[in-house]
Amino acid sequence: MGRGSGNRMNQWDTRFRTENYVYGKEPNVFLTEFQKKIKVSGDALAIAEGEGRNAVYLAEQGMNVTAWDYAESGLVKTKQLADERGVVVSTELIDLNEANWDNAKWDEIVCIFGHFPAELRQKTLRGVKEAVKPGGYFLTEVYSHNQLPYGSGGPQNLDFLYKPEEILETFADWRMVHFFLGEVVRHEGELHHGLSHVIQFVGQKP
Repeated sequence: MGRGSGNRMNQWDTRFRTENYVYGKEPNVFLTEFQKKIKVSGDALAIAEGEGRNAVYLAEQGMNVTAWDYAESGLVKTKQLADERGVVVSTELIDLNEANWDNAKWDEIVCIFGHFPAELRQKTLRGVKEAVKPGGYFLTEVYSHNQLPYGSGGPQNLDFLYKPEEILETFADWRMVHFFLGEVVRHEGELHHGLSHVIQFVGQKP
């Protein structure tokens, strides 16, 4: 989704200024599958969360959820979706370049198709590692560096796509619950549609 840095804010703020939800209202299927398996509770943070579909789902599972994005219009739609579903999600307008990663604050951090330039991506992954509580989880599904020829969604710039070693090296000392690199089919609103090449990771902090 690529909403981490200020220079891309206007693009996403404009894109979300529509009545419809461009990624739909239903949560990412990988998130729903593994949320049931890890059964985590407590405080959750969804970064680059867009229009709120995943944050709202986590709130529906009983978590205390905060959503970060740098598109004000996305956060407004997050609140609307939460109201529609009868849950509460806190929203914060956050530029990940300037994010304050409090040490050991979150029971779970989720990043679903949050794409950023390589330098910011590394900074964000390190921040996530610091900010998860011991025993807490990081869950992510993102497009891999093999995604471009698939044409089914995501950034058209290779610098914004993930390489598996970035995640494997950053979280090498965590318990690896799940790791996958390969093809999946995703139908999420207008912008994620069809066969895709992704990286999935669920890790638990020691």
